[in-house]
Amino acid sequence: MARSNPPAIGITLDSEDPGGYSKYPWYALRRNYADAVAAAGGLPLALVHRPELAEAMLDRLDALVITGGAFDVGPELYGDATAHAATTLKTARTEAELALLRGALRRDMPVLGICGGEQLLAVGLGGTLIQHIPDAVPNALAHEQPNPRDQPGHEVTITPGTRLAAITGAATLKVNSAHHQAVRAPGSARVNAVAPDGVIEGVEDPARRFCIGVQWHPEFLINVADRRLFDALVAACA
Repeated sequence: MARSNPPAIGITLDSEDPGGYSKYPWYALRRNYADAVAAAGGLPLALVHRPELAEAMLDRLDALVITGGAFDVGPELYGDATAHAATTLKTARTEAELALLRGALRRDMPVLGICGGEQLLAVGLGGTLIQHIPDAVPNALAHEQPNPRDQPGHEVTITPGTRLAAITGAATLKVNSAHHQAVRAPGSARVNAVAPDGVIEGVEDPARRFCIGVQWHPEFLINVADRRLFDALVAACA
């Protein structure tokens, strides 16, 4: 029987210290994350940073989207002893997102990780990260693209035979790019996209119902493949 209500898709929030929008600590979410989920037929729900409530939130969700942001996954989570000078942490956010991610993986709940969310997904599956691409990758592309985020910055090659390839129907994609870290090793995940300079641009776990991370920002919907990714996430909730 077809479900009568749209699937509930939890979207993780960013957080900021006092200043700017409010003189008190505040949450933030770009509208296009929620808009992309809603356009695909999902019910977008914002998730606060309370790791002790992670299981209760997951009880009410059908899928999880882990968003990006201007911060990094703590190096201690993947075995690095020191942090690069360019590393910026939001420890409370990462703790909350990791609790949600681990709970979702235990349930085999559909998960989409975006940008930093893709990196956290890789770490959650036993992977490691490059802390600063310019220092680790010779002749690296401008992964912090200088042009606006709603425009493509570089191309990626999609790995044949992956779930991402089946969803997008593409061998290559032009994507937007806003990151200085990247996946070094994917752990138990499989690499599903790579940039021309060799930087990993996507991972997935083929053993799970829907478990995909992409380094770019598909919520900007700059190509049809981005739409298909959100469509596939919502369809996996059936």
